[in-house]
Amino acid sequence: MAAALAACSSDDKPEYIERPVEELYSSANNALKAEEYKEAARLFDEVERQHPYSVWASKAQLMAAYAHYSDNKYDDAIAALDRFIELHPGNRDTPYAYYLKGLCYYEQISDVTRDQKMTREALTALRDVVRRFPDTEYARDAQLKIDLATDHLAGKQMTIGRYYLQRQEYLAAINRFRTVIGEYQTTTHVPEALHRLVEAYLALGVIDEAQATAAVLGHNFPGDRWYQDSYALLNGQDLEPEDVDGSWISRTWNSIL
Repeated sequence: MAAALAACSSDDKPEYIERPVEELYSSANNALKAEEYKEAARLFDEVERQHPYSVWASKAQLMAAYAHYSDNKYDDAIAALDRFIELHPGNRDTPYAYYLKGLCYYEQISDVTRDQKMTREALTALRDVVRRFPDTEYARDAQLKIDLATDHLAGKQMTIGRYYLQRQEYLAAINRFRTVIGEYQTTTHVPEALHRLVEAYLALGVIDEAQATAAVLGHNFPGDRWYQDSYALLNGQDLEPEDVDGSWISRTWNSIL
């Protein structure tokens, strides 16, 4: 009976076969190329498990993370990348590990109507790449994605601001548009944010603020369609943007910020 139980027990366990590291790594690579990502990750993990002190082990850790990333298993990829970074801070592939971690967050960014936690996580991770490895190709691409993610966060503020504006909750709308101008002033949303401020101030009857904001908009974005809309809005009430000099514009811009 004992012998029979032992036989059953051994049958339940997968057979462990130690394989040469080159063969195992090659199998993992082949699975990756065949887009069998789950199997590739398992085999790369097996490289590290069977040959932890080989030169292939650290590379296999990173490749397992890449397999998870390719399979859209972002949490698994991030966990593997954090482990790689912790164990190999000076490895020549560490910049790529930081960059790949940033991509894991970046590719989970949702549209502006939803929560932007992943956008903020992406910005943190991508800025880490730029700060730590400024002279690498990863930093250059990370910076482009930082700009896009920042624009996305500004778009979220604009969406909320427009919502408040439609509901005639003008003070709440003004706060959102001022946030765009103050925190995201290098994004594409600033001209519209200034125009929406003009709308909100006119709706509140704060004529001086509306004219001053339109003047700032016209000075900084003279050919922009949002300035044309603001000008038409004021003109419809027999008003015009303030006609002032550059120093006044600078002071007014700073007051908006």
